[in-house]
Amino acid sequence: MKIEMYIKGLYFKKRSNIIMKLKIFFTMKNGISKLLVLVFAFVLYTSNLSNCFGQERQSASGQNRNIAPNQARLDSFRLAAAEKLRNDWANLKKYSDENSKIPAVNPGEKRVVFMGNSITEFWKTIDPDFFTRNKSIIDRGISGQTTPQMLVRFRNDVIDLNPSAVVILAGTNDIAGNTGPITLENIFGNIVSMAELARANKIKVILCSVLPVYRYPWSPALEPAEKIAKLNSMLQSYASKNKIVYVDYFSPMADEKKGMKVEYSADGVHPNLKGYQVMDDLVEKAISRALKIK
Repeated sequence: MKIEMYIKGLYFKKRSNIIMKLKIFFTMKNGISKLLVLVFAFVLYTSNLSNCFGQERQSASGQNRNIAPNQARLDSFRLAAAEKLRNDWANLKKYSDENSKIPAVNPGEKRVVFMGNSITEFWKTIDPDFFTRNKSIIDRGISGQTTPQMLVRFRNDVIDLNPSAVVILAGTNDIAGNTGPITLENIFGNIVSMAELARANKIKVILCSVLPVYRYPWSPALEPAEKIAKLNSMLQSYASKNKIVYVDYFSPMADEKKGMKVEYSADGVHPNLKGYQVMDDLVEKAISRALKIK
């Protein structure tokens, strides 16, 4: 009876009392009683310790998004990525249903497609008012994509939608190495190829600068700032020589380190609402200019 009462007390006390309770263990004379208490205390302590660490991990994950997922989730993500790599590398399926349901362009309508990566994809979620007032803009961004992937899906997600203009915002994920090493010249070449495909199909082109980044959270060892600045210079020069409208997001959004200003981004890569609002004004003016070009 005394052992049962002792164990119940040990169970319902806080972890901080466990050590105090164990002190009583050494005063017990009955060997079996001592063994039972010792085993129970060990199980309770390790259980509480596990829960404690679990709570700390859960709390930390809510406060710090940079905490790595557990191994099972990471393995699952890698398997899914590998499966997509084999079956739909350019993610042509993502918008296939939506594309099939888009109606023909109305007389006088100036449809515009935004081609890009997560910065373009998240735009409609974080800044929906922009798309409410620009109903002829179609968002075709896909998170994580690089320029070779965009080039593969350019016909499906841009040309076949019969737009009057396309806004191309691409290159940052290439510099981050999302689909492997690639030179600036090849990144530039892929973007130029998209522009040439558009112009061959009588689609006006708006080329966008890559947004400033000082460090990629998923590739912290890289130093992308100078590469981004150089790629932007190449894009701006090409646009000027070919009478293509160029949108400079970089200059108004960059800080002294050539990274994103903190007021425009939580992670230094993706704009927040305030960042998108800076981009809204710039791209609206650029689209208006491009559509006036004969």
